[in-house]
Amino acid sequence: MSKKVEKAKIALIEFCISPPKTNMDHSIVVSEYSQMDRVINEERKYILNIAKTIKATGCNVLLIQKSILRDAINDLALHFFSKLNIMVVKDIERSDVELYCKALNCKPIASLDNFTSDMFGKADLVEEINAGTSRIVKVSGILNPGPVVSILMFGSNHMVLHEAERSLHDALCVIRCLVKKPALIAGGGAPEIAMSQFISNHANKVGGLLQYCLRAYAEALEIIPYTLAENAGLNPIITVTNLRNRHAKGEVNAGINMKRGCVSDIMADDVMQPLLINHSAITLATETVCALLKIDDVVNCMR
Repeated sequence: MSKKVEKAKIALIEFCISPPKTNMDHSIVVSEYSQMDRVINEERKYILNIAKTIKATGCNVLLIQKSILRDAINDLALHFFSKLNIMVVKDIERSDVELYCKALNCKPIASLDNFTSDMFGKADLVEEINAGTSRIVKVSGILNPGPVVSILMFGSNHMVLHEAERSLHDALCVIRCLVKKPALIAGGGAPEIAMSQFISNHANKVGGLLQYCLRAYAEALEIIPYTLAENAGLNPIITVTNLRNRHAKGEVNAGINMKRGCVSDIMADDVMQPLLINHSAITLATETVCALLKIDDVVNCMR
């Protein structure tokens, strides 16, 4: 099989290149060698016809979707494609077909009748390269590439790879949050303490049952910096009290610095977080509490 193809014309197919199977169970009884040869020759002609049709369109790189019913491609078909200088990449997962089409700017081909050149993706070079102990297919110089980026991660074991994948996913989530709401605020528990003090001051101006609700809400917001201090190995009571005093003096950017182990100007150390994270967390938590309180009201009415 060819390991390097220049000026590649890439096709992604969703049909199998192997002898077809009927929809019902069947068995073939062969009593003579001539009959066996006829069966083999018919399979050979069937696969050779598919290979020649694909070659006639100018395709020189073939991506084949993985099949669960039968072999997506058999050894005989691989032999024919090797003779025709067509690179074959098999076992493309069904869930990845859309991703491949976006990346290569091609369209999936469902049958041999629709196998035309306008469905192909084009690239300057497709080659198989070594990556550690594995081999990967690298496509470069794609004509009109889609909005897709491939990131290849290496690790000494599966645990390192899973941790790297999780870190990359977290970074992409941060970018997603900034795209949806382009705003950054201080981290380290600074916004939660600021909101807690604002709500507490507002609670002093109102009376009745609403005042108790506002004070409970303010106390709940302090759990976040309290937990941050615990995770940093600091004394949570002393740290949160110090943080509260700094904010009372007007230092709105004061937060818990986990690297230094103290309360400092968190913006000066470039510790920031997207606004959407705080907005979503507080909104969802508030809606959950309201739903629970409504359930309690319904139960009381039923009683």
